[in-house]
Amino acid sequence: MGEIMRPVPFEELIVRIFSEYRLQQSIFSIHEDQFYKVNPQKGIKVFDQFCATPLGPAAGPHTQLAQNIVSSYLVGGRFMELKTVQKLDTLEVEKPCIDVRDEGYNVEWSTEYTLEKAHDEYVKAYIILHLLDALFNNGEFTSPSFIFNMSIGYDLAGIKTPKMQQYIDSMIDAKKSPVFDSYIASLKAIIEEQTFLEDTKWAHLYKKLTSLPKKISHNICPS
Repeated sequence: MGEIMRPVPFEELIVRIFSEYRLQQSIFSIHEDQFYKVNPQKGIKVFDQFCATPLGPAAGPHTQLAQNIVSSYLVGGRFMELKTVQKLDTLEVEKPCIDVRDEGYNVEWSTEYTLEKAHDEYVKAYIILHLLDALFNNGEFTSPSFIFNMSIGYDLAGIKTPKMQQYIDSMIDAKKSPVFDSYIASLKAIIEEQTFLEDTKWAHLYKKLTSLPKKISHNICPS
C-alpha cells in the first residue's frame, strides 16, 4: 500500500458518482446490475438498529476513504466497521502496517489519517449512503439500511484525551461537527441546480435530505 491516501472532495464525489451513472449505469465501475437490492422484510437488528445485511468491510485503511465505503455499500455491505482511530494520529510508521507473506507482523498505532481527516471521510460517506438509500427506495427516505461502527484505541487514557472525545462526540451527534452542515449545504446547492440527476430515473430529493439523522455512529468497538 502506498504511503499517501488522497481524499476526494465531497462535491467531486457527487459529480463523479452521478456523471458515471448517467453515462455508464455504474458507480465506481460497479454496474447497477450488481447493486444490492434491500429486502425490507429481511435484515437484522444490531445495537437496536436495523441493518439490511450482516456484512461489511473489515476495518482497515480502505475504510478511511469515503469512496471505498460507498463501493462496499453498493454490493451489499451494510455494517461498516470504520478504521480504528487513536490519539497518536500523526505518527510515521512503516507501511503496510500488516505484512503476512511468511509470518504475520502488525505495526501498532498505525493510522493513515488524522482524526480530523478520518472524521471528514466518514461524514462524506454517511451523507452519500443516505442519499443512495433514498434513491434505491424510490426517493423515499425512512431509516438507514446501514450502520457505521466506530473503532477507537488503544487505551483509556488516550480515549479520554480532548481530541478523541471531540471525535467521538461529533460521530455520536453531528450537530457538533461543522463539516456535516457544510456538506449538507453543498449537497442542497447541488440538488437545487437540478443538473446532477439529469437523464437518470431519480428525482424529488431535496425534501428527503432535510431529514437526515445526525447520529453518524451510535456504537463503539474498543480496539
